[in-house]
Amino acid sequence: MTTLAVTGGTGFVGSHVLRIAAENGVTVRALARSPQPALPGVAWVQGSLSDSDSLARLVEGTDAVLHIAGVINARTRAEFDAGNVAGTAALLDAARAAGVGRFVNVSSLAAREPLLSAYGASKASAEALVTASGLDWDIIRPPGVYGPGDRETLALFQMVKTGVALLPTRGRISMIEVGDLARALLAVTAAPAARSTAEIDDATNADGQRGITHVDFARAIGTALDKRPRLITAPPWLVKTAATADTSLARLSNRLPKLSHDRARYLMHPDWVAQGDNLASRGIWTPQVALADGLAATARWYRDAGWL
Repeated sequence: MTTLAVTGGTGFVGSHVLRIAAENGVTVRALARSPQPALPGVAWVQGSLSDSDSLARLVEGTDAVLHIAGVINARTRAEFDAGNVAGTAALLDAARAAGVGRFVNVSSLAAREPLLSAYGASKASAEALVTASGLDWDIIRPPGVYGPGDRETLALFQMVKTGVALLPTRGRISMIEVGDLARALLAVTAAPAARSTAEIDDATNADGQRGITHVDFARAIGTALDKRPRLITAPPWLVKTAATADTSLARLSNRLPKLSHDRARYLMHPDWVAQGDNLASRGIWTPQVALADGLAATARWYRDAGWL
């Protein structure tokens, strides 16, 4: 039976990975900062990416490492690097020391544009460590991820529900449903290493192109909610102004900004569409959840959970 070491198992994507791994008979050893409730097929290891002893316990005797954990919001480049670069370096060291050769790193499409944001730069730096590690590696760059339990996309659902949604003025994005992503990560981890970087999404849409515009994505959420919202596109100057305002308010209230300048630059970029063959050439995974079906299921989950 395969034993998989997982970081980020308490997060949005990681929790779905643990569930689907258990359903498929994969034994998981998962890192967590604090004590966690028992889960079928999961052995929790308390610790962090900055604690070498806990990383050694995490990877010892496992067949592969799936590195999901990462920092997606921070105030400075140094904070992004501490979570995304130093953490990856420490985990690679632990895997090498334990003789675990298989390493799958979950990155981001943002790594494709490292000069655009501190987040993207940190993910690109982490990728460079993985490719130079000497391990049997694969890197997966997910696009926007949505699905049950997601608090990031929830904000757009809430706006659409009110009847008015403010959106970036241009650009196309790729999306993937979280269960589909979890299945892809487990499939890649179980497959022989390709030592390649794959950008994955939910594949071609009805218009014959990969990806979807921000406006059409909001309309699709409207369909899931049985709403026809008024969609307002925000020009770049307004997005920048909103980022400045939220950053100032966040500083005063001692919280992280929801719309940082880093995230604003990301939102204004015109092309966040996954490129490449979506793992098709390896024959190990294909997306199963169409966008309309995934959004409808997500809307039901939000309502049942009292989030919407």
